[in-house]
Amino acid sequence: MAASILRLHVADNLAVATTPLSAGTNANVDGINVIAAEKIPAGHKIALADIADGAPIVKFGQTIGYASAPISGGDWIHVHNVKPTKPGLEFEFGTEIRKPPAVKSRTFQGFRRADGRCGTRNYLAVVSTVNCSATTARYVAQQLAQTDLADYPNIDGIIPLVHKAGCAMAFGDSDHHQLNRTLAGFAKHPNVAASIVLGLGCETAQAGYLEEQHGLVQLEGTSTNSADDSSQPMVLNIQEVGGIRKTVDRAAGVLRDLLPLANNVMREPIPVAELKVALECGGSDGNSGITANPAVGIAADMLVAQGGTAIISETPEMYGAEHLLTRRAISREVGEQLLERIRWWEEYAERNGVTIDNNPSFGNKQGGLTTIYEKSLGAIAKGGTSPLQAIYRYAETVTERGFVIMDSPGFDPASVTGKVAGGAQVVVFTTGRGSCFGCKPSPTIKVSTNTLMFERMSDDMDLNAGVILQGESVESVGEKIFERIIATAGGAPTLSEAQGIGDDEFCPWQPGPVF
Repeated sequence: MAASILRLHVADNLAVATTPLSAGTNANVDGINVIAAEKIPAGHKIALADIADGAPIVKFGQTIGYASAPISGGDWIHVHNVKPTKPGLEFEFGTEIRKPPAVKSRTFQGFRRADGRCGTRNYLAVVSTVNCSATTARYVAQQLAQTDLADYPNIDGIIPLVHKAGCAMAFGDSDHHQLNRTLAGFAKHPNVAASIVLGLGCETAQAGYLEEQHGLVQLEGTSTNSADDSSQPMVLNIQEVGGIRKTVDRAAGVLRDLLPLANNVMREPIPVAELKVALECGGSDGNSGITANPAVGIAADMLVAQGGTAIISETPEMYGAEHLLTRRAISREVGEQLLERIRWWEEYAERNGVTIDNNPSFGNKQGGLTTIYEKSLGAIAKGGTSPLQAIYRYAETVTERGFVIMDSPGFDPASVTGKVAGGAQVVVFTTGRGSCFGCKPSPTIKVSTNTLMFERMSDDMDLNAGVILQGESVESVGEKIFERIIATAGGAPTLSEAQGIGDDEFCPWQPGPVF
């Protein structure tokens, strides 16, 4: 009986094993019969014909590398016989614009904020400007969670937003402003009802500068810093208040006074058009670009058709596939902005003595991904087929509706942090190896690329796209993901939320030097 292999494009000279192949196993696809020359794991690639040394390796109809030795039909294609050389790419701009069809408007049950924005969750946040105030921020959140939250059922929790940076950088430079954008994006996030900023006092990332630069304000009905001691401050510095214990008590007192106001919310119908959804893939495998990512792409197109916003990032994981994205750009300017970011990453890698093709990771390779170009072609499938509307710098507020890209590293916590700072109220995260991820204040829906992992990690995976390998259509799974986005935005808990994951995944990206 022929084993199961999958050819993704008529131009491909390889197929993907959907089940493990033993040496000598006969496999057939598109009328091509091959015999596995060796053991080939599921998700990995088998040659459909002889490939000469130096000839292109083709998957998704695109070159993903070049043979580093002669490859015979039936051979396992992987890092031992593939050179990760970037193919020559031809760039076009706006030549493949597919506008989504008109659809009936949908709603979700969300929170309408006083400024008109909408949230999917209702948190309070303690924002640490620098690592030196991180423990204090945690103590504040712990104190309130232990003593007060039970009386306020409409509040989802208190998030300590702590990180490892905030000093040893140039004041007012790009890293400083990027950190401030990130912190302010969370402090002002529509899923956050109220927040307080904690600094040490002597750090570069001054809390008062953050407050002033980004216009941070407290809940309506309270006031910001003032000479009047009865007002509720937005910013507290440990050195000024008198130490950690006094700061914890003072900050907890400020937030405690805000709990009744934060709790005074009710969910109401809000158009899906107001949703911004962050799309991420992590712990990818050879199935990611076949099952989960294309299905998320269907959901992304459905969201865009509603007038909503789908955000992808991880710029190094677009490398080698950027020519497909420029074809979807609404203008040459937008396409060139993406290419400028790609060039920045090439230069960034070079000046740090590495190359972008050091990606995929160890786990990616175990799962069947051989080169960054193969990984990228599968990763961008999350973005569907809608027009590319805009390119954003890391943690910039996303204002355009439709499909957009945010520049970020491929490291998942940093990447998602940027998109949430940009305003994403929901995260969809695909994984093949089994990434366990959550990102408060935005709920994370995890989508498995294969059934085996989905069943093994059933407490962590919300949806299984592995059923596509068993015959369910990509469109059907994409529709399920879209419906889960609406349900999650309306309050349905994700499995990462059920386990309390998301406090430690806040990870601002600092690309510059640390002094």
